[in-house]
Amino acid sequence: MRRSYVLAGALAGGLAAPAAVRFALEPALLAVALATLWPRASLALVLALGGWWWGSARLHALDQSALAAQIGTAGPALVDLKEPPRRGRFTVRVRAVVVRWSGTRLHEAVQLELPSTRAPPPQGARLRVLGALRAPADFERTWLRRHGVHVVLRASSVRVVRLRGGLADRLHAWLAHASTPGLTGERRAVLEGVVLGEDGGLSETLRQRFRASGLYHLLAVSGGNVIVVATGTIALALLLGISRIGAELAALGSIGAYVLAVGPQPSVIRAGIVGALGSLAWLTGRERDRWYALLVAAIALLAWNPYTALDPGFQLSFAAVLSIFVLAPRLERMLEGYPVPRRLAQCIAISAACGLATAPVSWLHFRAIPLLTVPANAAAAPVVTPLLALALLAAVLPPVGPLLAQANGWCAAYLAGCARFFGGLPGAQVRSPAAAAGLASGVLLVAAYAWQRGQRAEARVPPVRQRPAEDRTRGEEAA
Repeated sequence: MRRSYVLAGALAGGLAAPAAVRFALEPALLAVALATLWPRASLALVLALGGWWWGSARLHALDQSALAAQIGTAGPALVDLKEPPRRGRFTVRVRAVVVRWSGTRLHEAVQLELPSTRAPPPQGARLRVLGALRAPADFERTWLRRHGVHVVLRASSVRVVRLRGGLADRLHAWLAHASTPGLTGERRAVLEGVVLGEDGGLSETLRQRFRASGLYHLLAVSGGNVIVVATGTIALALLLGISRIGAELAALGSIGAYVLAVGPQPSVIRAGIVGALGSLAWLTGRERDRWYALLVAAIALLAWNPYTALDPGFQLSFAAVLSIFVLAPRLERMLEGYPVPRRLAQCIAISAACGLATAPVSWLHFRAIPLLTVPANAAAAPVVTPLLALALLAAVLPPVGPLLAQANGWCAAYLAGCARFFGGLPGAQVRSPAAAAGLASGVLLVAAYAWQRGQRAEARVPPVRQRPAEDRTRGEEAA
């Protein structure tokens, strides 16, 4: 194992540690003593301690709240919306930042609840509201605290001060509208999910079907989205006669703009950092190292908020990527010799690997495991890349945008149909503990059988390079 992997892993582990145990002086002194006794590991221990201290300081800052002492009071507030509002049955909920409360300037994240009697304002809008502060409900208190939110602001009156905020809000609004011109309803909502990672426009029934079918990951921006953005930018730049260096710089800019437009989701930031490091590696003449890029992405996320280590999105994203690195190639080799096309074999291997790796996380957080991940993803695979590519082309080529969007609408309808079909089949999801235990036992038994069979096959039919010399001689004489 490379030393750089060990050092980066030590730093990432130190940054994640405060989510379980905060920094303390006694264990730190013990680690320093160990470092003096084991010089080869001293740098890794120092990085782990530094990460532990920094992560604890960040959590201390995130746990502070000036508005928590005002719970139960009411007053005027000036707030900025930081994400697209989500309409519920009775209220509209959105994450916002309070910049002024009862005449006092501050900067604190809150969960904002707006009346559902009017159309919700867009992301980036600044509102002047009159509302009351209350404590989060028990079912959401822990999740909100891990995102730096300690109070809920329930607004009784709302007035829009301005509609657009900074660059990220403008990019989000542009991409949301320019990628789906002329589309409405479910098709537009599916495209917004694939392009921007937003599922707020989907009906609750369709959202559940996506989860049950194992296709919900398509509604979260991931590495595939960034690959399409970067390769599309490079291809367009080269077609315009721009040099490769200019094309890579343009790819860096497009990745940064896409990450700003989508928002600070763990999978988005991970994919953006990995893609940006790939372009930087080419520009500096260095070898692209996917493991190191993955570790750097984890360090960046954990350094900003160590609670991210406990976030389902973070765990699902990194578990899926690790399974693609480690497990998918082995599963693909197992399919060699079968009458399966190469692309289909890759899709089956990746879907199976991601399904196996993310199943424990899904059960831990959602008490559900999708069983039809492999066939559902194999059926949806032909339209996933065209969906994103056509949406981005519609955004950058406005004259043909409506035509491309109409064609893309059929792809979105097909993807929604796959989710409905596979997610609606009986037994599409495992929800009972007994069934989950049985599924885990079955997977372990199959894995043990496959491993034993592979060992026996190797013992009976050794590779040609290991055959005895007399066997090779007979083969050559027969030839």
